[in-house]
Amino acid sequence: MKNTLALYQAGIAIDNHWLVKNLSLTLLPGQLTTIIGPNGAGKTTLLRLLAGLWQATEGSVTLNGRELYQFPRRSLAQNITFVPQNTQINFAITVKDIVMMGRNPHLRRFQPEREYDHHCVEQALKKTDVAHLANRLVTELSGGERQRVTIARSLATEANIILLDEPTASLDIAHSLEILDLCQAFAQEGKTVAFSIHDINHAMRYAHQVALVHKGSLFDLGLPEKILTDRTMREVFGVDVERVTVSGKPIVFFFRRNRI
Repeated sequence: MKNTLALYQAGIAIDNHWLVKNLSLTLLPGQLTTIIGPNGAGKTTLLRLLAGLWQATEGSVTLNGRELYQFPRRSLAQNITFVPQNTQINFAITVKDIVMMGRNPHLRRFQPEREYDHHCVEQALKKTDVAHLANRLVTELSGGERQRVTIARSLATEANIILLDEPTASLDIAHSLEILDLCQAFAQEGKTVAFSIHDINHAMRYAHQVALVHKGSLFDLGLPEKILTDRTMREVFGVDVERVTVSGKPIVFFFRRNRI
């Protein structure tokens, strides 16, 4: 199936230390996958493997059945976009110019931006609610505003596979929901979407499938209500929870640290 991204028994080791190991996961078009787990579980490493930023030490990472390392970098950038949790931009450049960088995979060397490139940038700015900041310098923005600009740059690529690492980490509640709703809308349009997130209830609300990562391995994978059980919360996160159902979706309340 087109725009299918998959890991098969994949892992990566640095200096004989395994960051993640034996991971198998398939991301499908029209599907939103949330990746959850404790700090240091391997969520960011998993996303970097899926994005082709790091090459697997073992196993395979494929796009439409073809190993990622076989794709030219430009082609990979046209198909997969990755939004990191933290992006350091410490030089004076306008928001619009930053977002225009998302069009680089579609332009030849020294080729000027076309009318369509500007259209893509304008749409990305509007969707992330930063159009009013287009002419501002990035160095003048707050952390949350910078995060939305980074997401806008990724949207400007028009990639059909969108991977985000903690996309709401620096955002207030309203903008967090806007970004998550946007991710959901992309999945409904047929794009392949995955993001890591710490908020368990957001993971439940938005995901078609949840990938639970623990100690560098895939602890479980499946529907939110089947993955985020009381036992899972206790075993993986070390907390006791109470659960209620709101509008057909489970909501968990954390009330005690369980150290057993």
